[in-house]
Amino acid sequence: MKKFTVINEEFDCEVCSEKNPKLEGGCRNHCRNCLYSLHLDKENPGDRQSSCKNPMKPISITQSGKKGWIITHKCTKCGKTIPNKAAHDDNFEEIIKLSQSQ
Repeated sequence: MKKFTVINEEFDCEVCSEKNPKLEGGCRNHCRNCLYSLHLDKENPGDRQSSCKNPMKPISITQSGKKGWIITHKCTKCGKTIPNKAAHDDNFEEIIKLSQSQ
């Protein structure tokens, strides 16, 4: 079982410069505006051990009953894919575009 380290902090998106506040009741790991993430984790969520540190493009979205919408991100440098739960304040227009591009 993967160890999950909760990190809930504010950040400015390196792709679109959106200011992302802490997420109420969870942790935010991608931009709420453009949905991009950063390749920070190596083995476990929140471990911050990746040496890659490159942008991760949202490439697909799926519905997972209990977890809700799951965005799959792919690193623009090394190609690693990581699923992330969508947040309640994510840009729904971007989520719709992502669902239509599949």
